[in-house]
Amino acid sequence: MTTRSTSADRTGSVALAQAPRLQARNSAVLWTATGRCRGHEVVRRRGFVAVDGDERAGLRILIQEPDLDPGEVDELSELVRRAAGPVYAEDPFGSTDLSHLGLRDWQMPVMLRTPGPVGEPALDVIRVRRPEDLQAAERIVIEGFELDGFTPHRPGELFPATLIEQPGVDVFLALHDGVPAGAAVSVVDDGIGSHYWVGTSSAFRSRGVGRAVMLGSLAHLADLPVTLTASKLGRPLYESLGYTVAAPSTWWGPPLP
Repeated sequence: MTTRSTSADRTGSVALAQAPRLQARNSAVLWTATGRCRGHEVVRRRGFVAVDGDERAGLRILIQEPDLDPGEVDELSELVRRAAGPVYAEDPFGSTDLSHLGLRDWQMPVMLRTPGPVGEPALDVIRVRRPEDLQAAERIVIEGFELDGFTPHRPGELFPATLIEQPGVDVFLALHDGVPAGAAVSVVDDGIGSHYWVGTSSAFRSRGVGRAVMLGSLAHLADLPVTLTASKLGRPLYESLGYTVAAPSTWWGPPLP
């Protein structure tokens, strides 16, 4: 299911300068939905949203404003100190310093695609409706993103069964000769789309699976502005699909071993 704004200016041209805020808001929608489906605590403040999970899911922080006040930083810091599992924070504005919490930082670009035609995927891409397809997408993402915290695989832990029932949230699966090969999640909120967890099974790399699952999941977003945060490897693909780099996003996570 998807939700769309009826305001025409939301589906028109969106300036690159708006992309970090749009990405921040959309990420909060996805992680709030995921957290609630998992039964985890969701903390919402003016400057951030945090989903406080268990020892495997950990704590996810979504910075929502570029100017957190001292009280918000203190509360956020306390959430990090008492987190049961790994901590990851996403700051599309690149303005909040979390180095005092012992986290490492890196940057990935926020990218924006303005409304426009979408080509046909070369592979079959389905919108997930069956539990077995959702579990297949879940396994692909865990493998593709090397989410060691979610291994061994427990079906429904990363993608709860009720996630695809949440307004605006869709999971897509690309099939290569009928075999699940790639996955992606899209979220639509307030007339803005975004993509997450775009991954390919290692058995099907370099076969056009990533492009196919992106095209298949973009089909229902063709008339909307769409954002995403790109990895170094993913950026060329997204640029070929019409995405433009808008701004660097700072991410924080556990120190490397």
